[in-house]
Amino acid sequence: MLIAFNKPYGVLCQFTDRSTPPRRTLAEFIDAPDVYPAGRLDYDSEGLLLLTDDGRMSHSLTDPRNKTGKTYLVQVEGTPQDGQLEQLQRGVRLNDGMTLPALARRVDAPDWLWPRDPPVRFRKSVPDAWLELTIHEGRNRQVRRMTAAAGLPTLRLIRTRIGTVALDGLAPGACRNVENFR
Repeated sequence: MLIAFNKPYGVLCQFTDRSTPPRRTLAEFIDAPDVYPAGRLDYDSEGLLLLTDDGRMSHSLTDPRNKTGKTYLVQVEGTPQDGQLEQLQRGVRLNDGMTLPALARRVDAPDWLWPRDPPVRFRKSVPDAWLELTIHEGRNRQVRRMTAAAGLPTLRLIRTRIGTVALDGLAPGACRNVENFR
């Protein structure tokens, strides 16, 4: 079984939380036995999360050697310059080494995007822009660290695709079964 879930902002990628006060978890949204996230999204990131009951499939999705592409919409602070995009495209040096090259391009703000609660802070004196970024590895907070290293701090991060599976209109908090995955 493979489930596509649109993780809302402020939800943990696990089914339980022992913190006080407890935070929102996947248990609030997913009612399927014995499924677990194949990979993670940070608490403050949104978008596509795949869950499965198949350990082999989970490993296949998350093993960096398989280089499964993960695509993100990234709202950044500032106006991306060509040199900054080229830096992301070549790979960025992070404290844990160089990243693999990424596909990076400027995009318009998507018209299908849902409002975030709480909203992203707005500053009149600092412009923001949207990027589409595809990576083929999955280090901790990688996209946020990459954009920061390129001088474009992330304001909002939404994963839109993993391999061949895309959000495709899936509302925040909703899930659907995935029939064919490559």
